Amino acid sequence: MTAFTSRFHGGSPDALRRRTAQLARLEALRALEDRAAQASARSQPQFDKRGQLLPRQRVALLLDAGTPWLPLATLAGYLQDSKDPAKSVPGGGIVAGIGMVSGVRCMVVASDSGIEAGAIQPMGLEKILRVQEIALHNRLPFVHLVESAGANLMRYRVEGFVHGGSLFRNLARLSAAGIPVITVQHGSGTAGGAYMPGLSDVVVMVQGRSRAFLAGPPLLKAATGEIATEEELGGAEMHTSISGLGEYLAQDDREAIGMARAIVAASGWAHPASAPPAAAPTLDADELLALMPDDLRQPVDMREVIARIADGSELLEFKARYGMATVCAQARIDGRPVGFITNNGPIDVAGANKAAHFIQWMCQLGHPIVYLQNTTGYMVGKDSEQGGMIKHGSKMIQAVANATVPQITIQCGASFGAGNYGMCGRGYAPRFLFSWPGAKTAVMGGEQAARTMQIVTEAALARKGITPDPAESQAQFDKIVAMFEAQADAFYTSGLLLDDGVIDPRDTRAVLALCLAICADGAARQVHPMQFGVARM
Repeated sequence: MTAFTSRFHGGSPDALRRRTAQLARLEALRALEDRAAQASARSQPQFDKRGQLLPRQRVALLLDAGTPWLPLATLAGYLQDSKDPAKSVPGGGIVAGIGMVSGVRCMVVASDSGIEAGAIQPMGLEKILRVQEIALHNRLPFVHLVESAGANLMRYRVEGFVHGGSLFRNLARLSAAGIPVITVQHGSGTAGGAYMPGLSDVVVMVQGRSRAFLAGPPLLKAATGEIATEEELGGAEMHTSISGLGEYLAQDDREAIGMARAIVAASGWAHPASAPPAAAPTLDADELLALMPDDLRQPVDMREVIARIADGSELLEFKARYGMATVCAQARIDGRPVGFITNNGPIDVAGANKAAHFIQWMCQLGHPIVYLQNTTGYMVGKDSEQGGMIKHGSKMIQAVANATVPQITIQCGASFGAGNYGMCGRGYAPRFLFSWPGAKTAVMGGEQAARTMQIVTEAALARKGITPDPAESQAQFDKIVAMFEAQADAFYTSGLLLDDGVIDPRDTRAVLALCLAICADGAARQVHPMQFGVARM
């Protein structure tokens, strides 16, 4: 491999302006994430009174100090709970991420019980389902810190109830796949929520705080007329001594977390994979803030991005002179070999063939593939269509859909049209998918969509002999552009769980290194699948 020679000038006026814009987006992102933490922290007095830790304190205590933590889907639910950007609280009522627990990399999920008593929000459910999927694919022990009021009946939707069954199905699948499922029941688990500990391999309960029952006292009285206390129905002492739902009884949250750490340590799932020594990039990662233009139609040499991520800024470009708008290159990240696929423009016939060839080559080598999305889609036009764009683009999609190695996607810039599909978008189940703050995802650009609709509308009016009103036509045009731009925004799409989180471009190498380590750990880890998950006895 050879070191990449950069032609980017980080001190140019355009670069400085782009950097300032990216920093403003990152500041907005951190403010949104902090909004959720502050909303939860407002419950501190009630938690102190009960002798409990806040959810984020529980997570911090569970994790090994000084080790990496990869938060996931921090914007889940943004602009879904409230359409007012100033009032919407992101996170979905769930804290989730991947971190080290007693030397074992785990998926950690905690109910954010400081917000609405941990009631499950619609996008919070989607967030849990996504992180369960990540845990299953990467063989990550699933550690669940539960304290939830269950479903919010004031926001009841029947589809949420039906889809909620997938949460419990996934717990059963994790256990059956030989992946430990460990639950600390910090507080309530009512009705469906009671199946969270019920479908766990090991359960820790907190004396005086843990509750797990199919029907609480009010519902029990309404349904059968029977009167019973919460402790009699589902308290920690009852479950650890009579029903057998809990294996361990802790005196408080701190002891419960300590027990969870001890359980993970005793699992024998030591950190199995390590990477060889690696050289840091020679080019400054800070310049990643200034590489992407505000107008995503402007060209960008995405090799400049690879060179600020790869070990030693070295890359080996594949078919460099063929299909040049599609860039394929081999490199290393933190010592691990990877293949990069990215875009310096639309994907043409040559580029699609080149990418399909490269994907198959990486599968033969067993090297993970990293997609850096920056494309306005597949090339259109008479020459492209006659050249077989559909069949050649389909070959690329076939390769992406059936790749046998881990695939990780970073949405750096534009992710438009079928380019989102061919570059391993969410619909193609990459192991991980993250966005940069300025990335945009849409079926097409807003102006392109508006112009298409304008042409169609004017043609329809012309057939009726009607002359369109210019002012009305422009108003409709502006409305369509605004709608597309709002929905294409990275914060909006992240709120819909269309990625696993928005990241600082400067952190891309660190995030990719961690994700690659997670994939390598999963491949190296020996599990013992069973026909069924561990049943409660």
